[in-house]
Amino acid sequence: MKSLYFIIFTLCFSICVHSQTQDSLALKKETKTTLETTSSFISLGLKTFEEQTIPKDSTHKKDWIAENWNTKVFNPYKKFRKDYKYPLHITFDDSTYASPIPRKKVITSRYGWRNRRAHNGIDIDLITGDRVTAMLDGVVRYVNRHAGHGKTVVVRHFNGLETVYAHLSKQLVKVNDTVRKGEIIGAGGTTGNARGSHLHLEVLFQGIPIHPEYIFDFSNEDNLIRANSIWVNEKWTTAYRHNSKRKSKVDVCTTEAEAAQSKADEKKIYTVRRGDTLSRISNKYNISIATLCKENRIRRTSTLKIGQKLIVTQ
Repeated sequence: MKSLYFIIFTLCFSICVHSQTQDSLALKKETKTTLETTSSFISLGLKTFEEQTIPKDSTHKKDWIAENWNTKVFNPYKKFRKDYKYPLHITFDDSTYASPIPRKKVITSRYGWRNRRAHNGIDIDLITGDRVTAMLDGVVRYVNRHAGHGKTVVVRHFNGLETVYAHLSKQLVKVNDTVRKGEIIGAGGTTGNARGSHLHLEVLFQGIPIHPEYIFDFSNEDNLIRANSIWVNEKWTTAYRHNSKRKSKVDVCTTEAEAAQSKADEKKIYTVRRGDTLSRISNKYNISIATLCKENRIRRTSTLKIGQKLIVTQ
């Protein structure tokens, strides 16, 4: 009887050992496979499966830095220009920006029509040698001399926006440098076509110049970004709809529906042609001469110039 018990005990023990050995081998194989997979991801510079499926935040953001990245040309989108669909949508993680200059921001010329040409940025007064800083985190895309702008630095930010800093006396960064908000990138000056020392600041999105004051509030020292989600209509990307000598009234659209309504309410612009008179224009658009004069701040006796832009809606 004892022999029978011993045989049964030995048989059970052998089965348990065999089972544990198999489980151990399977675990080792699984661990080896996991390590090999992880090593492969690391060697290729890729994220592991867990990192890919569980992002740090809940939103998947476009890699704007990689899009049309070119350090040799001022506007890398121009060559691949397409018909952009408005409104443009720009988002921000921050609610504030860093002032590009170390003093009170005095705008001497605004975005708009100037001397029958588009002034696609704003001019901010400064003293030659003043430090110029990046308004947001980003990567330096362009450091060069640019026609009219003189010594110029362009920083692309992680939301696709680009800020342009022109007329610099010194450029203190290199292309592909990563810069932080408030980091010095240059010194102010008068290089290029500049009458007196000032910073010419432009804001671009996919190569399209946007009215800087529609995005950023320059009116005080709070340095506020107008909204975390901004929708941009063509009105704010078309210089002739604004006067460089006058501050435009800014009503920011924070939803696509607001942008659509704003587009519907937008004033129509007419370009003066040869032979046009106030009387002819008023008849064409069913608007009184008095309203034409009031809307455009002109007199009945004013001489119209070919190419002049007039608001023709009440």
